[in-house]
Amino acid sequence: MLLGAIADDLTGATDLALVLSREGMRTIQTVGVPPAGFDPANVDAVVVALKSRTIPSSEAVRMSLEALAWLKAAGARQIIFKYCSTFDSTPKGNIGPVTDALVKALGTDLTIVCPAFPANRRTIYKGHLFVGEQLLSESPMRHHPLTPMTDSSLVRLMVAQSGLQVGLVSHDAVARGVDAVRDAFDAAKTRRDRVVVVDAISDRDLRVIGEAIADFPLVTGGSGIAIGLPENFRRAGLLASDKTAGQFAAPAGRSAILAGSCSEATRKQIKVAIDAGLPVLKLDPIDIVEGRITVGEVLEWTLSQGDAVPLIYSSADPQDVLAAQKRLGQERAGEVIETFLAQTAIGLRGEGVRRLIVAGGETSGAVVGALAPAALLIGPEIDPGVPWTLTSGDNEPMALALKSGNFGAADFFLKAWKMLT
Repeated sequence: MLLGAIADDLTGATDLALVLSREGMRTIQTVGVPPAGFDPANVDAVVVALKSRTIPSSEAVRMSLEALAWLKAAGARQIIFKYCSTFDSTPKGNIGPVTDALVKALGTDLTIVCPAFPANRRTIYKGHLFVGEQLLSESPMRHHPLTPMTDSSLVRLMVAQSGLQVGLVSHDAVARGVDAVRDAFDAAKTRRDRVVVVDAISDRDLRVIGEAIADFPLVTGGSGIAIGLPENFRRAGLLASDKTAGQFAAPAGRSAILAGSCSEATRKQIKVAIDAGLPVLKLDPIDIVEGRITVGEVLEWTLSQGDAVPLIYSSADPQDVLAAQKRLGQERAGEVIETFLAQTAIGLRGEGVRRLIVAGGETSGAVVGALAPAALLIGPEIDPGVPWTLTSGDNEPMALALKSGNFGAADFFLKAWKMLT
């Protein structure tokens, strides 16, 4: 294994695994730290998916260090700490505390912060993160129920979270090329910066940055930062030049969609699916708590839809989310939905569903945690950052599309099925 990655949620891990696979690395994704006896032979990269984005920072640090220890023992030469391209976090973490812990554990004198993902319109300029043409703080992320992002300055965000000195490598240096970026890193070390935010507005920028960080033990950022890393191993003669993707054969069976994300993108996808005539069932966390809807009733409804692809969703507008949180508590409201959809996924598998789309990072983590595959094999890309995956280690494998709430075109729920044969 050449590259090891620690991702703070499941869909982000899948996104990163897709980038590495597309760039020619034989990549697998594990759900949590692999158990004793797990053999990563014949792969170039392993992405360990954690559920650490919104848990207490001390627990996120513990889990991340456990993943690091496994990856290092398995032979990883470089480590990526992967978080969301919208830097989802709170003022207390968890990105800063985990970065600090990994820096210390690896003994590195400098690492980068670069969540840019231009393919999904996440760019960094003068240290500020943009979502499309909007600053992060002015985007729909400011209403996120768990990690509302009200500041777009990555430098300020890291200063608030990290105990390390934070600097900036501006786009002026990145635009001048690899040598200029390396010079900027040297200048940062002279200033005693330990973490530097790096501007990037295009894939070219990410490839320049990727080459400049070839010898960094630790890289942090979104999945986009991985675009330029495989080529470093290829130049060193450690990675085959063949970039051909592996074959992907989806199992036959029924199909379904589970959506727990309340992001604007997912709500649009639900509307398009409804307008297209997909049968839908909306869940309310209060109805679940008070017993007005059960998993058994959801399964019965699903089976009654015949060959149609049913959409089961809890996604709601921000004001409805706040109302549920006020009634049940912020954490409880989310846990109710995640647990219910995870139990629904188990029931769907038992009823012959073998092709499943799941929308939302937290929801995907809960669903895959319940289904408990040994690993996920990466398949074809549906939209930037979202591939089909195939569960590994199961007697009855499933094709899963695990979509971050903010990702995917408006017709994602309709077109994803066309990629399966």
